[in-house]
Amino acid sequence: MKGKQGNKYPRNTVYLFTYLPVYYLSVNVIPFFDLKKQYASIKTEIDAATQRVYASGWFILGPETEAFEKEFAEYIGVQHAVGVNSGTDALHLAIRALGIGPGDQVITVPNTAVATVAAIEMAGATPVLCDVRQDSMTMNADSFAAAITSKTRAVIPVHLFGQSAELDAIIGIARQYKLAVIEDCAQAHGATYQGQRVGSFGDVACFSFYPTKNLGAYGDGGAVLTNEARLADKVKLLRQYGWRARYESEISGVNTRLDELQAALLRVKLQHLSEWNDARRERAGLYTELLPNRRVHPPVEMPYGAHVYHLYVVQCDEAQGASRDYLAAFLKEREIGTAVQYPTPIHLQLAYQSLAPEGALPVAEKLAREILSLPLYPELSLDDVRTVADALREFES
Repeated sequence: MKGKQGNKYPRNTVYLFTYLPVYYLSVNVIPFFDLKKQYASIKTEIDAATQRVYASGWFILGPETEAFEKEFAEYIGVQHAVGVNSGTDALHLAIRALGIGPGDQVITVPNTAVATVAAIEMAGATPVLCDVRQDSMTMNADSFAAAITSKTRAVIPVHLFGQSAELDAIIGIARQYKLAVIEDCAQAHGATYQGQRVGSFGDVACFSFYPTKNLGAYGDGGAVLTNEARLADKVKLLRQYGWRARYESEISGVNTRLDELQAALLRVKLQHLSEWNDARRERAGLYTELLPNRRVHPPVEMPYGAHVYHLYVVQCDEAQGASRDYLAAFLKEREIGTAVQYPTPIHLQLAYQSLAPEGALPVAEKLAREILSLPLYPELSLDDVRTVADALREFES
């Protein structure tokens, strides 16, 4: 079957858009994602951790949170981790801890979760968007450099879909202009750059533990990581009303705490993260080996680091007649789940149209029209990967 759009598969009928980072479609023979299988594989450990917290009677900022912060900091390779309520709050608090606020600009990319930009605004700063690379789909260092003004205070490179941004170039430019570097690692738990885990390069790094992440909680959660004790201390103050002593606020803070139950569950999952990432890489490698790569192109793993494939994102070549919407419908008909992260660049969304006009960030806009995420998670069988690849070959025929 030719991959051309026709009346049988009308546009804009295969996506359920929400603010969440994953767009679930329908129940499929091969679902886009399946959290139940992961729970089944570690049920005994998870249930024991849950009971341990319940029995302790301590549910907020206790020993489980402290232990997870220590263990996660060691895993990433930094000195300090501070657990918070979400990845969005991690970014918000990191920006504030750096002293960035009203009148300051922070540069990031438009092909990310709205949370990245929302966090900049929550801190009172102004987001500025730069374009991305076609191959890695991460920040274009030249576009970043061109966006710097006298008001720029920081840059947030997003390690997208499980792959590191081009950190040497980005950090080099940031240091030249004395800008803070805030790594957005929400989709890159365990990814590496030049052999070193992302989250250990910038002044500060921010992680999300949303349930579908490579390291996901059973609810919301996030963390701020840094090698600077001063920044870690400031984030700890900010996450709970500015308290160092209870009921005494040194600074104006908020309430954004990683609870004990989520911390205990994350401690269990952290022990499995490396093996899960290996399983993701194995499945991604099989996809890449089997896909025809004619009009639908597999993701490019950049030579500078190891991709952990939070998502396996193909690019449908519009110029060669491959319609992303048609492909999604084609796979849905075969009961294969897909998703789009993200269908509309931030600057083309109603709330953020003041950031840049249409056409100003052409690569990000092109990617938003062409990308599609295929099923990929550690528990996905290799036979299911082959089934999806067979469907792609049929589409390409």
